[in-house]
Amino acid sequence: MKYSKETSKIIQDAGIDANNVGSSEAQIALLTDRIRSLTEHVKLHKKDVHSRHGLVKLVSERRKQLKYLRKTKLDSYDTLITKLSIRGL
Repeated sequence: MKYSKETSKIIQDAGIDANNVGSSEAQIALLTDRIRSLTEHVKLHKKDVHSRHGLVKLVSERRKQLKYLRKTKLDSYDTLITKLSIRGL
């Protein structure tokens, strides 16, 4: 299946196979990119409550994915956190 170049680049930067977009690692990498983008938007538009709510939902989803990854593949969890420069749980 074809994906956008941005999606493939984000997944490859995280050190994951570009064709494996359904994996937890790939989903976390994509969520992290969306969270960073939306964070910049919310900083600029402080009264945009709907976007802030969406940001909270994305962070919650990423937290669930990280929790699952930590439970199933601890070594992959550790490497992904360092590559994405995010805090662990």
